[in-house]
Amino acid sequence: MRSTIGIDVDAPAALVFRLARDVERWPALLPHYVRARRLAGPDPDGRLQVAFIARRSVVPVLGLGLPVAWRAWTWAEPAACHLRFVHRGGATNGMDVTWRIADRGGGCRVDIEHDFRPRLPGWAWLIDRLFTRPIAGRTLASFRALAEALAADDESAAALTANPST
Repeated sequence: MRSTIGIDVDAPAALVFRLARDVERWPALLPHYVRARRLAGPDPDGRLQVAFIARRSVVPVLGLGLPVAWRAWTWAEPAACHLRFVHRGGATNGMDVTWRIADRGGGCRVDIEHDFRPRLPGWAWLIDRLFTRPIAGRTLASFRALAEALAADDESAAALTANPST
């Protein structure tokens, strides 16, 4: 099963890519990430194996969520502005994830494609709807907010530098 979730961001693709590519910093940047701990790497191809834990919100008003854990080999493809993850072990074993970050009309578009082909029929759909989409959607929204705030600060700083009297 392939599924894609995406978001438009009012910030340059290069900024979003720089923020998102350092997956070990995600717990400091994303409120729903609890841990991103390196297990191995970098290997000769620059890949890291990382153990992630994120909270899947259940009752947002009360801050209640389910911890969701997975391991993945991850790497960045700077020339294409892609991030890649291949899940190893657990409920999402074998899931292949590609982030595509592309400039678009003054900002950028970020799409996350999940390709998951488990042995059990229906398992991919269940995982996608109950865990993958909610966590990926929150991840995208958090990166959008962060990137747009940083882009606005950069624009404000540039405007002040160009015209110090404002």
